[in-house]
Amino acid sequence: MKPISSHYMFEALADEPSIIMACNTRTSIGLIKGIFRAAKEMNAPIIFELAKTECNLSGGYTGFTPKMFAEKTMQIAEEVNYDCWALHADHLTIKKGTSEEIEDTKKLIKAQIDAGYTSFAIDASHLFNYEGKNTREELTPNINATIELAEFIKKNHPSNYGLEVEVGEIGKTDEHGRVLTKPEEAVEFITALKEKGIEPHAIAIANGSVHGNTYDEKGRIVPQSSIDIPQTIKVAEALAKTGSKVRIAQHGITGTPIEFIEKYFPKKAIIKGNVGTEWQNIIWSALKEKEPLLWKEINFWTYETYSKEAEKKGITSKEQLMGTYSKNAFKPFKEKIDSLNEKTVYAIEVKAFEKAKEFIKAFGAKNSAEKIRKYMK
Repeated sequence: MKPISSHYMFEALADEPSIIMACNTRTSIGLIKGIFRAAKEMNAPIIFELAKTECNLSGGYTGFTPKMFAEKTMQIAEEVNYDCWALHADHLTIKKGTSEEIEDTKKLIKAQIDAGYTSFAIDASHLFNYEGKNTREELTPNINATIELAEFIKKNHPSNYGLEVEVGEIGKTDEHGRVLTKPEEAVEFITALKEKGIEPHAIAIANGSVHGNTYDEKGRIVPQSSIDIPQTIKVAEALAKTGSKVRIAQHGITGTPIEFIEKYFPKKAIIKGNVGTEWQNIIWSALKEKEPLLWKEINFWTYETYSKEAEKKGITSKEQLMGTYSKNAFKPFKEKIDSLNEKTVYAIEVKAFEKAKEFIKAFGAKNSAEKIRKYMK
């Protein structure tokens, strides 16, 4: 079953207090089916996505190419018989802004389009002109790279598609702490894109979240409590005042308590919520319980491969080292993970099903798929 364009999702829910869950599963085993089942039961839209580092022409760190990921997700959608889902290219990241990097990214985008992707996230947030005399000059490298890639997608995609952009580097810190996106930066960025005929549906901002698990000073996993809700609302309100319909894409949700999401997330400001490492944690938890020998092998490989790098970064606990670097084990262990026994796969599916339902409920997304279907008609 083919994905729909996230364009329809974003447009249909633009004024609704509802967040669409986007999932970076990193493996298809158990997780995708469990999430699809939850979406079907809750009648909620779902987005499946992998970032440029996770899934690219050489397989990324998950071992998936765009074609492989698209085919596997479509196959599972068919098995579950669910229609309201999109396939998203997460974090098409540009870090240097060189012509070579831009051209390589275009090749990846073309492969994603050919594979059937219906949604794209351009992330040139790393490009920032620190010598700029005003906000526009500071953002110009990001603006130019985003426009070039957005125009490439527009030229090559055969139909409607969803578009996400990014201003403010997520997880970045300076001597004062987390660097947050200012309302005027978001407004200037979207204004500059609109001047060139680029009107995204969602904008990712730096609002205090981080990708991955959150750790305390002893390297133990703790709940994430750093998302700045007031700042998020300020950015959303500033954009709304310009007449723009663009809404926030909230990245880095793993570790954020469900109760916090349900109570405090501004659901008319946020349109998309990315959940990634949460699914990885489910996989590893299942292996610890059901496949201890494989889990021990993955542990040993990760520690041997990344212990020196972790030490340089001040990571001293085994828990944090594994939580930070074990994502890189998906590719070298892909064959073994893909061959897990049925009981283990089902255990993963059940956990993913339960967790996905929790997020969908907290996001206020239950029954919102019906609004999308009506909009598409």
